[in-house]
Amino acid sequence: MASLGQIIFYTMIILIVIFAAFIILILALAFSGAGSRVQSTNTSPIGNLSDDVLLSCYLNTNNHQAVNDISVTWKKANLAGLVYKYQNGAPDLTDQNSQFKGRTLPFLDKLMTGNASLLLKGVRNSDRGEYTCSISYSEGTGEVNIYLRTAAFSAPTFTLLQGILATHASWWFPKPNVTWSDYDGKVLLGNNILTESSTGIFSVVSTLQPVNNSGTYTCSIENNLLISISQATITGSNVSWSTYFTYSTASSLLASTYLITTTSILCIYYLI
Repeated sequence: MASLGQIIFYTMIILIVIFAAFIILILALAFSGAGSRVQSTNTSPIGNLSDDVLLSCYLNTNNHQAVNDISVTWKKANLAGLVYKYQNGAPDLTDQNSQFKGRTLPFLDKLMTGNASLLLKGVRNSDRGEYTCSISYSEGTGEVNIYLRTAAFSAPTFTLLQGILATHASWWFPKPNVTWSDYDGKVLLGNNILTESSTGIFSVVSTLQPVNNSGTYTCSIENNLLISISQATITGSNVSWSTYFTYSTASSLLASTYLITTTSILCIYYLI
């Protein structure tokens, strides 16, 4: 059994470790943004399968000044060839990997102000992975890494029939979970049916009963990448709803800081 002095000592150690971890996190975030003038508005985007996704990359210039002698190269980790290349005032697709032929759309009218973003058309599962956007111009070079995550998601629709509230969403991957709650946040038991297609996409059907004829219910469809939250309001025999999506943005840096802190606390706990 540890003495009071030992408990105070180890408590101070824990607080110091936590404080140091957050200082490291703040400094790392600061230097990651300041270390290069090439940046991205989203370094971990989620592409909806079959839709288009924006891979953001830009040169942080003052007041969108014109950039001279710019060249841009997009690469994908562990992939032979290039995703896209622009140099000498024109696209250069000589070494473009066949996976991306006809699927990369730059914003050529924005390149001269340092916007090297790329629209990737018709997202596929094979597109998932780390991309590097490199910009070279008259004053130097820089690059930014972007990790593209792929998923399938669609907003659900709702129907009300004979006191049963039903929802259907036809396009989900990875496999989701479905939960219901009432207006006060109380979790309700629904009947969920998930059907997987030959391509691995899940169709979601979920029903809730009984329901009030003037109630509001929340249906959440969630996997490890995103969550769809819908509020369905019943008025008599009619139902109206609204849906919004939120996306997972957890970074490896935050996870590492959490792991360091948790591990330190556990070690000190067992020492006591």
